[in-house]
Amino acid sequence: MKILAFDTATRSGSVAILDDSRIIVEMNSDTGKTHSESLLPAVDHVLHETGYVIDDIDGYALTIGPGSFTGLRIGLSTVKGLAWASGKPVMAVSTLEALAHNIPFTDKFICPVLDARKKEIYTAIFRWNGSDIERVSEDAVMPPAGLFDLIDGETIFLGPGLNIYGAYISERLGNGATFAPENLWSVRASNVGIIALEGFKRGEGRESSILLPRYIRPSEAELNWGKKRDQ
Repeated sequence: MKILAFDTATRSGSVAILDDSRIIVEMNSDTGKTHSESLLPAVDHVLHETGYVIDDIDGYALTIGPGSFTGLRIGLSTVKGLAWASGKPVMAVSTLEALAHNIPFTDKFICPVLDARKKEIYTAIFRWNGSDIERVSEDAVMPPAGLFDLIDGETIFLGPGLNIYGAYISERLGNGATFAPENLWSVRASNVGIIALEGFKRGEGRESSILLPRYIRPSEAELNWGKKRDQ
């Protein structure tokens, strides 16, 4: 199965094409360009590198959240256009789960951290079960201090949220916290595709029209609308 996978949930971007679990090509970037500027050219680039055309793709995969509200909307609108035109299924993958897949083969807990702004983080706990990454806690948004209620042993942290909260986590947990190398702090589209492949095998691929971003918390527009409605 040929899968076109991408991530637009964070500042960095990633696009990959997989043939089942084999990574054919992957493009990762953090150039400062917006995803609206870079995503479609990146898709065109990976298709060109493989010699595939869009009709060769059997399914699409993307990070559905949590993450940047704008980035998630760009990714979702792009996949809806591509999938609607081709009639191919889509798998939506948690941003935090995809990030956790950067750290297999460890006996420590795995904790991805994204900056949620408003002095909060997006996070969840995962672990390696001997053959795959499995979820320990659900995706959540919380103040950084709430993270320590989730920790139950030595933990590897990763993700761009560490640029802001890494020192605080280290101060609180001391030797109980290990930070992954910074080159592992970005979501890789190949991991998004590999997670999606298992879902496709189970028949879980969805029509793109029913997909919605997984923001975890209300957007500013939703909050403002609620305030106006309550006045």
